[in-house]
Amino acid sequence: MLPKIEYTPSPTGWLFHQSDVFMRGLMGPVGSGKSVTCSHEIFKRANEADHSSKWAIVRNSYRELEDTTLSTWMDWFRPYGEFTHRNMTHRIPLQHDRELTVIFRALDKPQDIGKLLSLELTGAWFNEAREIPYTIVKNMRPRVLRYPPAKTAPAAWHGIILDTNPPDDMHWWFNKFEDQRPEGWQLFRQPSGMSEGAENIANLVPGYYETIAAGEDQAWIDVYVHGQYGFVMDGKPVWPQFNDAKHVAPDVLEPAEGQKLIVGIDFGLTPAAVVMQQDVDGQWRVLDEIVTQDMSADEFATHALGPLMRGKYRDHEAEYWGDPAGVGRAQSDKSTPFQMLAAAGIKAHPAKVSASNPNDFTLRVEVVAKKLRSLAMSSEPALIISPVCRYLRRGLAGGYKYRQLQVGGETAKYNPEPEKNIYSHVSEALQYALIGAGEHQALIGGQEWPDIDYSTLDRAAI
Repeated sequence: MLPKIEYTPSPTGWLFHQSDVFMRGLMGPVGSGKSVTCSHEIFKRANEADHSSKWAIVRNSYRELEDTTLSTWMDWFRPYGEFTHRNMTHRIPLQHDRELTVIFRALDKPQDIGKLLSLELTGAWFNEAREIPYTIVKNMRPRVLRYPPAKTAPAAWHGIILDTNPPDDMHWWFNKFEDQRPEGWQLFRQPSGMSEGAENIANLVPGYYETIAAGEDQAWIDVYVHGQYGFVMDGKPVWPQFNDAKHVAPDVLEPAEGQKLIVGIDFGLTPAAVVMQQDVDGQWRVLDEIVTQDMSADEFATHALGPLMRGKYRDHEAEYWGDPAGVGRAQSDKSTPFQMLAAAGIKAHPAKVSASNPNDFTLRVEVVAKKLRSLAMSSEPALIISPVCRYLRRGLAGGYKYRQLQVGGETAKYNPEPEKNIYSHVSEALQYALIGAGEHQALIGGQEWPDIDYSTLDRAAI
C-alpha cells in the first residue's frame, strides 16, 4: 500500500497553488520550502487535470539537479511511479487511465538545451531560476502549450513555475517580476527567515537562520536570510585585482576628441559590447556598454550597436573587434556573425590571441588582469570604467566568476571556465577590445593577423 502524502503548504505556498497565471515565481530565503512547494504544485495540477500531463524540471547543472532538485522530488514521490535514470524520467500512473510524466534536465551541455527546447509539455519548473539564462525560459514558453494537444483538451491548463533565492536587481527576474510585470506574470515573495511570519520553520533545526547568519556580511544575510534582492559574490572572481573604488570613475566618462574608439564584441544569443578609448597618458577608459539577450548578431548590429555608434559616437573613428569564434558559420543561413555585422555596416575583426590558440582563455583573462594591476603614465589606474557600465562593473566585481565545485576535501575547487551569465558576455567583450587594440602583444611577443575577407559585402562600414 502506498504511503499517504501529508503536505501542508505555507501561507505563501497556499496562495501560489491558487493562482492559475501562466508564469508564476516563488522567491524567498534559503530553507523556506520553495522546492517542496513547486514539487507539490506539479503533482496537484496533474491530479486535478482530466488528462495526462507532461512536465520538465530544469536546473542549471546535473550535479545540482541530482543533489537537490531530484532528491527533493524523490523524497515525496518516489513510491508512486517508476524512475528511469538513463533518461531521467519519472512516470507516475494516476486514476482514470491518466499519467504524470516528469523529465529532469540540466543546462550544462548544449545538446541538452536543444533537446529541452524540442519537447511538448504541459508545464515546466525552473528550480533556482536565477541561475538560468532568460533565453531558456523564453524559449520554453511555447513548449509548455503543446501537451495535451488543443484539439483533445482545449481547456487544459498550461504554465511555467519558477523558484529562486533572490538575485540582484539587474537580473532578468527583477526586470520581469518587479519592473515590467507583464500580463500573466505573478510573483509570490516569502517573508524573512527571522520575521514572525517565517515559513517552513517547523522543518528546520532550532535557530537555523540565526546560526547561518552568524559571521556573514550583511549583503549575504539580506539575500539568504531576509529574502531581499542583492548582489552576493559567490564563487571565485575571474579578476580579484578589481577594486571598485579604484577602477570606477566618480563621474560619467565622455569620449575625447581625436582619439579612436575601440569596440569589443561578444556574440551568441546574448551579444554584448564595450566601447573604449585610450587617452594620451595610456589609460584605457571604458565609456559605454551594451548588454542584450535573445538577439542574433544581425539584430544586435541593427538595433543595438549600430544605433549607438551612429548616434552618440557618430563623430569618432572606431575599430571593432569580436570573439574569434564568430568566424564560424551559423546553421540558419550559413553566414558568420562577422558577416552579419558587416552587412549592417559594422566591419569587425576577430580578436585573436595567439597563432596556436586564437581564443586562448588564459591569455584573454591576463590581458585584463594586467591592466587592473598597472598604472598609466599619469599614475592613474591603467583601466577605468565609467559608472554607466553597470553590468561590466558588476562583472568585474565578481559577477564574472568561477563556480565552486561540490567536491569533497578541505581545499575549495572551482570550475576551470567562468560561469555563463548576464555579466560574462560583457566581461569577455572587454577582453576582445583590449586584444584587438594590441594589448596582448606584450604577453605573447607580438603577432600580426591576416584580415578576414569582406570582398563579397557591398555595404560601407560605420
